[in-house]
Amino acid sequence: MSEDYYKILGLKKDASEGEIKKAYRKLAMKYHPDHTKGDKSAEEKFKKISEAYAVLSDKEKRKEYDTFGSEGFHQRFSQEDIFRGFDFGDIFREFGFGGGDFSSGRSGRTRFSFGGGQGYNFGGGQQQARVKGSDLVYELPLTLQEVATGTSKIITLQHQGESENLTVKIPAGLITGKKLRLAGKGNPSPYGGPSGDLYIKSQVLNHPLFSTENHDLYLNRELKVSEAILGTTIAVPTVADKQLSLKIPPGTKHGTKMRLPGHGLPAMKGGLKGDLFVRIIINVPKQLNEEQKKLVEELAATGL
Repeated sequence: MSEDYYKILGLKKDASEGEIKKAYRKLAMKYHPDHTKGDKSAEEKFKKISEAYAVLSDKEKRKEYDTFGSEGFHQRFSQEDIFRGFDFGDIFREFGFGGGDFSSGRSGRTRFSFGGGQGYNFGGGQQQARVKGSDLVYELPLTLQEVATGTSKIITLQHQGESENLTVKIPAGLITGKKLRLAGKGNPSPYGGPSGDLYIKSQVLNHPLFSTENHDLYLNRELKVSEAILGTTIAVPTVADKQLSLKIPPGTKHGTKMRLPGHGLPAMKGGLKGDLFVRIIINVPKQLNEEQKKLVEELAATGL
């Protein structure tokens, strides 16, 4: 968000408190919902000028806005922060809006949402929102075996200078980039609302044999030239410490990928598993002994 609050109210940056109040009153009279009768564009304009006034009429918020600019200010203040302590009922009564109640059927109020899932009843003099604490993201390194089977980890969190040890059950399938949400385990709300959430973000450690791509595993296996030509059967390890037999057909080329379905990493939900892909690497010797060289020359003579 990059709103120029001074521009929204038609003011210069050195505007006095009186000028700010006067500008807001003039625009609020124009765009107040009682005067615009359901005009959505006017409603949006009214929200913007009210937000600008909520910031510029508050000395501390205005100071932060002037110091850090719009972008820096909005990194520090949420919508809830901006309107905290701002009593629209008093403001509207002061400006002569009949107590500040918007025409809205039997309730006599119009409810506006200013983002972040929080709503405000203008005219009631009371905000109907409890500000949630900020979320935390904890990056957790995991071995490939831990991702394959699941595990438990003890992690240490820092809350306002105090340490908290938390035992976390890690489900199988928490591959790199996936997040596990622990509701209410984030930072506490500074204003009496609910705590934020904790997100455990997995970072799978490198493995000496396997590489990963999402839930699929990749493994290189070397073949001799004769095995590639004639075909063979090889043993293939899995992340579950099993040995599989893989039949290599005659004439297999270097770089061929062979798929073993269902022997990759599990998904966190649904019980499905990725696949294991075996890359065939044909090992061509750099040096031959005399007997090998003679046999290859004989093969070459046959047109092979």
